[in-house]
Amino acid sequence: MSVPFEQLDFLYMPSRDVAAERDHFVDVLGARLVFAIESHGTRVAMVQLSDQPPALLLAGHLEGERPLLVYRVESLDAAVAELERRGWRRQPVFEIPHGPCSSLELAGGHRVAIYEATRPHATEHFAGRRDF
Repeated sequence: MSVPFEQLDFLYMPSRDVAAERDHFVDVLGARLVFAIESHGTRVAMVQLSDQPPALLLAGHLEGERPLLVYRVESLDAAVAELERRGWRRQPVFEIPHGPCSSLELAGGHRVAIYEATRPHATEHFAGRRDF
């Protein structure tokens, strides 16, 4: 049985105060700030603690206490079909800057999403943007 996951690219983390948490990651942990965007009534900041994935996204709009692990897959349709064969119930597809995405909540409240990188240069597009 093949595994559709290629790589954990993003860790979306719920944030009550994106600016303060961003500053803590940058000032205390030495993270590199990639961007800090304010749009549609929410804030999202991407920081990187290393040159390797996953990038951390502090997201003001993400509900709950658990992070969302976002894995890249070669084909979203094929990955969803494979996961459905294993008992996963199809979820609505939504867009993240890098491409179409679908998420699921696992036992114990763990959250995983898969996405197809149809816009692989999205990070570079937003890099350096500082709205806050």
